[in-house]
Amino acid sequence: MKVLILNGSPRVEGNTDIAVKEAVKVLKAEGIETDVLRVGGKDVRGCIACNRCSELGHCVFDDVVNEAAALFEEADGLIAATPVYYASANATLIACLDRLFYSTSFDKTMKVGAGIVAARRGGCSATFDELNKYFTISGMPVASSQYWNSVHGLLKGEAAFDAEGLQTIRSLARNMAFLIKSIALGKKEYGLPEKETERASTNFIRDDLSAES
Repeated sequence: MKVLILNGSPRVEGNTDIAVKEAVKVLKAEGIETDVLRVGGKDVRGCIACNRCSELGHCVFDDVVNEAAALFEEADGLIAATPVYYASANATLIACLDRLFYSTSFDKTMKVGAGIVAARRGGCSATFDELNKYFTISGMPVASSQYWNSVHGLLKGEAAFDAEGLQTIRSLARNMAFLIKSIALGKKEYGLPEKETERASTNFIRDDLSAES
């Protein structure tokens, strides 16, 4: 069993790294392997809506996104970790997640997702919500903790003194490991949830404007 961790911080050994390492430590103790891929600081452009991924099977821009895609497909869970910038995630991580989730066609159902955020003070909840939206649109259960998954610190290394934040990350990692193991047992016994054969798609702007109710 394996979890892919996307680290959206460009700052090596920063506060986001501290949170990630705390999660890795617990996941390892729970028998879960981890792949940590640093996205922050890399040259990742945003999606240009070319839709070539539907033809190629991968994003047209061959960068860390396609590297992450291969790891994500094999993984049982995904953690997206980021510092908070203007009550939002690192823009590089968001560009990566946009393209990663859109360009990959493999089934993500029941892969476990979790977000981790690091901030000086505010913006954690908004960023946490932002990350969770990738999971909840993809049939991925979201691992919870005893609080929202955040650590606090301004200067490099200060998150190491956030006892509550680090405990929250440890609780998250234990819950994530439990969910991954439980889902693996459930898949053996019951399989994945049944999906409807045709996906409904409702547009707000209709071609037939005369068909008004």
